[in-house]
Amino acid sequence: MKSPEEIPFRWNVLAQSLRRPYPVSIPMVVLVSLVPFYIFIGDQMPGRRLHVPALAFDRALPLQPAWALVYGSLYLFLIVLPVLVVREQEQIRRTVRAYLTVWISAYVVFLAYPTVASRPAQVIGTGFTVWCLRFLYQLDHPYNCFPSLHVAHSFVSAMTCYRVHRGVGIASAICASLIGLSTLFTKQHYILDVIAGILLACAAYALFLRTYPRHAVPDLDRRLTPLFALCLIGLVAAALAGFWVAYQLSGEA
Repeated sequence: MKSPEEIPFRWNVLAQSLRRPYPVSIPMVVLVSLVPFYIFIGDQMPGRRLHVPALAFDRALPLQPAWALVYGSLYLFLIVLPVLVVREQEQIRRTVRAYLTVWISAYVVFLAYPTVASRPAQVIGTGFTVWCLRFLYQLDHPYNCFPSLHVAHSFVSAMTCYRVHRGVGIASAICASLIGLSTLFTKQHYILDVIAGILLACAAYALFLRTYPRHAVPDLDRRLTPLFALCLIGLVAAALAGFWVAYQLSGEA
């Protein structure tokens, strides 16, 4: 009988992997239910005393609209990737607990230490990247900065993928780092927000993911992980192309 490494790749193997049962647990439902509270907490910020944890480093960085593409595309990549590659039930359970830790901890800090981003009231300029930055500002209000939940969530995603496949995990960590940079150049966050987000993700990793044994990952899952990542890159590229078409149709091109 051939081992998983000796089985030639076929597309039906990929399809069978996607058709494997993915039971929905109560913690998963709770995690998804927490997402709207991000907007709810932000809606409570006007009228409160808001903090601005800016350093000289933050003030020295210029606004760079092009980083809005990095901010959106790589974050989408790191949201979806763990859903595709983390398939073993125990790792799913640990990953969901890590996400819950990050989200709940961030929400507590948002309420106790409300912050506001020092982004411009109006984005001056024309072009696709400027249009994308305006769209980002419309979707995401300037509150809930410290810690950066985007950065914390991205690094948890990268770390759990690392337990499945080292190469994809390292590439995902690079993507998470670029997301951190993008939050600074789009003036969505401060450097302290990014550092706090990384530390929060590391704490969640140490609590739930670090002790997950690599040998528990099925060999087939490990082999398919790079392919899933490449397919997802293609989908993200298609989404960016869709945004370009929307920009052309918007009348601002």
